[in-house]
Amino acid sequence: MEQILNNCEDRMKKTLAALNADYQAIRTGRASAALFDKIKVEYYGTPTPLAQVASISTPEARLVVIQPWDKTLLSPIEKAIQKSELGLNPSNDGKLLRIAFPPLTEARRKELAKQAKGISEQSKVAVRNIRRDGMEEIKRLQKSGDISEDQQKDAETRLQKMTDNYIAKVADAAAAKEKEIMEI
Repeated sequence: MEQILNNCEDRMKKTLAALNADYQAIRTGRASAALFDKIKVEYYGTPTPLAQVASISTPEARLVVIQPWDKTLLSPIEKAIQKSELGLNPSNDGKLLRIAFPPLTEARRKELAKQAKGISEQSKVAVRNIRRDGMEEIKRLQKSGDISEDQQKDAETRLQKMTDNYIAKVADAAAAKEKEIMEI
């Protein structure tokens, strides 16, 4: 029974970690190296994560500098960033790429906030699905006679409290991200 609860909690923690990773990839008004985590660059015929072929730094609040370790990658990196859904246009000086982050328009902020809310809803559904799986396991144990009815009720109560806790954490993360997106 404890194993089931621990397994559910581990899965819920992973769901929360995935939510935070997805949130880092959503552009706000500030420059962040995490925005480029999902961008892949053609490197010797293999799509390679940008962070593995270049150093990414943020010297100012609204500026990202990307310096490839191999100068021949400047153009492919530039194209990969332009093709991405970030809506950024890097400037290439022959040695490195500078990406200035213009302030977001109100319409774009609302669109990003809506996207963040959608991601949080997916995470809440994932947490509830984990709870459902855990409840089914607990009921199966009770039916097979491995645990008593009282143990079943106790485990279900603990699982529900855990679920409520993680749903609240998802909601808090969503509220913080929305606030970050909407601030000027």
